[in-house]
Amino acid sequence: MTIEIHRPELEALIREWMKTGAFPTVEDALMQALKSSPLPAEASAGCARGASCSTGTAVLSALQASPYTEIDLTPPRVRLGNVRDVVL
Repeated sequence: MTIEIHRPELEALIREWMKTGAFPTVEDALMQALKSSPLPAEASAGCARGASCSTGTAVLSALQASPYTEIDLTPPRVRLGNVRDVVL
């Protein structure tokens, strides 16, 4: 099997980890990465059970918990020009 890496930053990261001795080979780096991440079916099952999911709620709660309450996070409401109302 041949695996091609198309992102130069990924190749640089793997080479950097290999230079430090963390992974002696590319295969070891791939094995560690694959073992430490859940299978797609397990990830979606965890989300259905109420575990942490990738949604905007985490971002929203982090923004709301910000100590900088004077910053207004509400986007401005602007009516676009050249838009006509349509009556259905």
